[in-house]
Amino acid sequence: MAKADIKLPDELLERLSKLGRDFDPVAEKVLEAGGEVVLEKVRGALASVVGKDTKYPSRSSGELEGALGLSEVKVDRSGNHNIKIGFAEPRSDGGSNAKIANIIEYGKHGQPAKPFLKPAKSASRAAAVAAMQQKFEEEVGKL
Repeated sequence: MAKADIKLPDELLERLSKLGRDFDPVAEKVLEAGGEVVLEKVRGALASVVGKDTKYPSRSSGELEGALGLSEVKVDRSGNHNIKIGFAEPRSDGGSNAKIANIIEYGKHGQPAKPFLKPAKSASRAAAVAAMQQKFEEEVGKL
């Protein structure tokens, strides 16, 4: 599955570090705000490629689109807060949503690639950063 890292501006990181004990709850809300923006772009991009331009009639059940979601914010070993967009597993037929998404994104023999993750990442970057900054200002204003 594709991995996307979006780095926060240095000024924002400095202001975040001044929050002290309120850092974790604010960081979670900020990441969720940015994650929601990216999730909606990925959903739209996925919907625009699933079942389109196929050689045979589409067998899409909508299960892949329904499995797309946002993880909880987690802190890694380095102390970085992370949120991920991905697919719930397994499918109702026991298969893997990640595998199907990978085939759609990169294609396979006889099936051309229909990228949806990379374009969604590029298209949502500025909007995600703006949403995170807005949510940060809102949360800091409450303190």
